[in-house]
Amino acid sequence: MLHALRRPRPLSWGLAGLFAALYACVAVNRHRRMLTQAYDLGIFEQAVRAYAHGEAPVVLLKGPGYQLLGDHFHPLLATLAPLYRLFPSAVTLLLAQAVLMALAVVPLARWAFEVGGPRLAALVGVLTGASWGIVEAVADDFHEIAFAVPLLAFAATALGRGRPVAAVLWALPLVLVKEDLGLTVAVVGALVFARAGKGSGTRALGFGVAVLGLAATALTVLVVLPSFNPDGGFDYWGQMGTREAAGAPWELAGRLVWPPLKWLLLGLAAATAGFLGLRSPLLLLCLPTLGWRLAADNSHYWGVSYHYSAVLMPLLLAALVDAVRRTGAFEGPGRVPGPVPVRVLARGREAGADRAAVRRARRALAVAGLVALVTLPVYPLHELVAPGAWGTSPRLERARTMLARIPDGATVAASNRLAAQLAGRTTVGLVCREPWPPLVEPPVDSPSDGTLSTGTPPAGAVRGGAVRGGAVRGGPDWVVVDLADPSVQAPCAIADTLRMLDRYERLGYRRVVDDGELRLLGRP
Repeated sequence: MLHALRRPRPLSWGLAGLFAALYACVAVNRHRRMLTQAYDLGIFEQAVRAYAHGEAPVVLLKGPGYQLLGDHFHPLLATLAPLYRLFPSAVTLLLAQAVLMALAVVPLARWAFEVGGPRLAALVGVLTGASWGIVEAVADDFHEIAFAVPLLAFAATALGRGRPVAAVLWALPLVLVKEDLGLTVAVVGALVFARAGKGSGTRALGFGVAVLGLAATALTVLVVLPSFNPDGGFDYWGQMGTREAAGAPWELAGRLVWPPLKWLLLGLAAATAGFLGLRSPLLLLCLPTLGWRLAADNSHYWGVSYHYSAVLMPLLLAALVDAVRRTGAFEGPGRVPGPVPVRVLARGREAGADRAAVRRARRALAVAGLVALVTLPVYPLHELVAPGAWGTSPRLERARTMLARIPDGATVAASNRLAAQLAGRTTVGLVCREPWPPLVEPPVDSPSDGTLSTGTPPAGAVRGGAVRGGAVRGGPDWVVVDLADPSVQAPCAIADTLRMLDRYERLGYRRVVDDGELRLLGRP
């Protein structure tokens, strides 16, 4: 078996399988512990659930009748529909994401094998699988960029290996993953163009792909997304610094490097590439993603949390492999030929070698390895060995028992984390928003026989004038809230949640469960 791991295919696929299993354990266990959220696991489950039943991706968690293709352009999500139809559960999405993310290991490890043999391949494979951006993404619910990570890994590797047609074929599906990735496709085309000889067909291919990528992003942002969006526009224009770019370009330039939180993102990205990777032209593939993140006024985009950095990881590590290859420090079929051969860097055999090149490569790999080691206890992969992550608290048991009282197919208004548990078997929206179906409230002091009353409310009336016993029409069958959920601040402010709870109770919804933090209300 050890001998088999010295070959590129079993080594790369073995590492990918290992990390897929690790990712799956982390993601599924977090869902079991009710740490996943309506934003975004619940949203994507509602979309894929609709695709699985041959319907448009209308997502109640975003609002009544909200077409998710008006939020971001990700039709490639529909490819998960057959799998979800067979296994209708949020776990299906989490497992699919784990496999997709882990696939990025395969091309990078195989390329590293060509450059420097099995030891370099194993190191690069581990660096990819343990990279902080991917680990954070697999533990942060589910997102459409799960498709982009392996596509980018294969495309960047093909570019580095001098296979432009393969690079283009791997890159083109990115325009169906998310609207901004068309810009990355354009950079792939530009690199193919720049590396091709004058008058060659490859040069024309690169130019065409660059134009196609730019056109795809323009078309989706200016036409497709507004056509599906309920407000008829692109929801994220206001975050992109477009006003500064038009009126005061220097303000936009300043925004790219301030506040200092952005330095952490840039510094950690550079260190992930071992700093040596900054010399590789493959690093240009990171510019579109870094550009819109740094220009935006949404502070979530600036840092090193959430899922936003996952697409950078295969590009940074491809740049590292490319830069190490260019040093000529390894002897392999994929290295850049140099005047003096080097046997195996990992063994330190430098007889006659370009010692400066060897030291550069060693330092870069050491820095990248140090980044992986330092970030490992910070990001969720460490939960695999944390005893507290595998237990079941009494509070978690109470929450499960409470949710079990809600029947399949019911309509529900729920808080953020509880909604993620219900999206696959109920019609669920957020409790802080106007309910669906809409509530039809009776007139104040209206008796149940429908006649107006100018005197004392009839027996059975409740606070606010609504009448028990069927006077309220519409609204959800159930309302379920975890008031201790730390995510209740977003997407719903706690004040809005409390206001809606009070409204439901005034309209006669009865408390079925109430232990102070966990609350379940049923229809009157």
